Amino acid sequence: QVQLVESGGGLVQPGGSLRLSCAASIRLFMFNNMGWYRQAPGKQREYVASITGGGSTAYADSVKGRFTISRDSAKNTVYLQMNSLKLEDTAVYYCNANAGRSYWGQGTQVTVSS
Repeated sequence: QVQLVESGGGLVQPGGSLRLSCAASIRLFMFNNMGWYRQAPGKQREYVASITGGGSTAYADSVKGRFTISRDSAKNTVYLQMNSLKLEDTAVYYCNANAGRSYWGQGTQVTVSS
């Protein structure tokens, strides 16, 4: 059974940084792609970033230049490094992985507040 477990969320001031982790229960090469989404209160879940099996990355315009997605295949873990955080980055962040079907983690809260 595939499980995705996020960690690394928390409270940070504007301009600060956080690194989110998504640990998978199976080897990363079994996924076609993996990514991060977020959902702010009262809003729909939105795409943040993704990485393909070949290592290509893509980002939402709102986070381009500030967030970086990466992976460590030896640890079966995907990361989201978030720098220059803004108030509007506050949301629950979800890890997503696709391998014939879509899998989701339980989410981790990121709060940007002064």
